Amino acid sequence: MDRGEADGAGQGRAEVAFLRRVLIVAAVVVLALLLWQVRDALLLTFGGVVVAALLLAAAEPVERHLGLSRSWSLLLVGLLIGGGLALAGMLVGSEVTAQIGQLWGRLPDAVRALEERFGVAIPALQGGGQEGAEGGGLDTSLLGTLAGHAATAGSMVVNAASALVLAVVGGFFLASSPDLYRRGVVKLLPREQHARADEALVASGKALRLWLAAQLVSMAIVGTLAGLGSWLVGLPSPLALGLFAGLAGFVPLIGAVVGALPALLLALSEGGNAFLWTGLLFLAIQQLESNMIMPLVEKHMVSMPPALMLFAVVAVGLLFGLPGVLLAAPITVVVFVLVKKLYVRETLGQPTEVPGEKEAGGAS
Repeated sequence: MDRGEADGAGQGRAEVAFLRRVLIVAAVVVLALLLWQVRDALLLTFGGVVVAALLLAAAEPVERHLGLSRSWSLLLVGLLIGGGLALAGMLVGSEVTAQIGQLWGRLPDAVRALEERFGVAIPALQGGGQEGAEGGGLDTSLLGTLAGHAATAGSMVVNAASALVLAVVGGFFLASSPDLYRRGVVKLLPREQHARADEALVASGKALRLWLAAQLVSMAIVGTLAGLGSWLVGLPSPLALGLFAGLAGFVPLIGAVVGALPALLLALSEGGNAFLWTGLLFLAIQQLESNMIMPLVEKHMVSMPPALMLFAVVAVGLLFGLPGVLLAAPITVVVFVLVKKLYVRETLGQPTEVPGEKEAGGAS
């Protein structure tokens, strides 16, 4: 082969390599666009993963101590959870429902008190029509606005309930055979990466379970303290306020502020002293959670940098809306473990502690 033929062959190989890189980039872009189009389904799938992590955390001790199979352990856990919820509903369900209704009915008055105290106006609460003002009722435009909000809220509730059912059912399937689905994900990668990917997924699953356990303990304590404190302050619907504060605590940092808002609004309508005591109550609960509860719980579970969690919740919320806010923290836990293990340690070669890795050997 002469020099010209060699140059031509080299140029051909370079063109083929360039075309291959272009095709790879195009495929990545198309895949990213496709994933963005089905982002709601991906969030729902991850919701199923979170449910599966909770079920496995509860089923593994049953499986280990009672010698039951994974399927029977999950069935027993499901029956215990369902029975516990049914018993709680029988004991305090009617009282909680009544207090939630009372809280919902009092919040508009609390908002009006906020308007009067600070001189602000919320358009949805203003009766713009003269006829409505003279008749002492709401005008038709306000009724239309409220009807639109009610329809939107109803649609959101139905969609959320449907998503929750799908996540729970999917979670049971994932928890029944986690190895099957994990191996399926690993097989999408090159063969030489299978061992690394499988080990990283096991560690991230264990870290997710530990973080969820820590968060549930924190939510239970915060909800109990908020309910008792609201009762001592003299606020109406203390059970509903405590339940809302506990559930809002699932979103780290931001949830503490959101969980305190209904209590603060009600306290504002009760008077200055009630507002002051309520503010001090939730400030004390937040400090207790940040400086005592979470450090003590995370010592035996998973610790996450607070600033990382805050920015992750905001970023994921901006990208995916309210469902993203609810799942931002567990998503961050999984990504945090994968980045530390696959990139910081194995790619950069720097030593780093990976949450959940010590316990991953026994995970399945």
